[in-house]
Amino acid sequence: MKKIIAAFCVMFLFNIQIQAQVKQNIYQFKVEDLNGKTFDFATLKGKKVMIVNTASKCGLTPQYKDLEALYKEYASKGFVIVGFPANNFASQEPGTNEEIASFCQLNYGVTFPMMDKVSVKGDDMCAVYQFLTQKSKNGLEDSEVKWNFQKYLINEKGELVKVISPKTLPTDPEVVNWIKA
Repeated sequence: MKKIIAAFCVMFLFNIQIQAQVKQNIYQFKVEDLNGKTFDFATLKGKKVMIVNTASKCGLTPQYKDLEALYKEYASKGFVIVGFPANNFASQEPGTNEEIASFCQLNYGVTFPMMDKVSVKGDDMCAVYQFLTQKSKNGLEDSEVKWNFQKYLINEKGELVKVISPKTLPTDPEVVNWIKA
């Protein structure tokens, strides 16, 4: 009986070790920004990060203003916003990377990092969003990107800690308190 229990304990510990190895963090990813330059998430180690999928022709597009204000206020305190334009919802981001960059700068003065346009759902979902939406990769929860401007909060260790609804403003106390904590 002792051998069976010992074998079970070894298998249990081995299973825990394998699960720990499967959990990933955001620092493993390198993507292209709107200008075609490599953006390495490893450069964000030690910072709190908000990842948000964006669109320029959406009713929620004015959130760019709040995102930029939040970024300006907290960037010097170790907070970064990373935007991912996506055309997954009602074709509300039809532009090229150049058009998106121009729109963001001209209309909202966006200075936070904006990445290459990607897919945030479906068969062609980019690797970053696979990480954000799959518990087997992020270790927190499965989620689905419901609409433009859904926010994913990443802690200083590169771990997903919270998913925020698209309609929740970036300046909502839930978000601001998390940044300040």
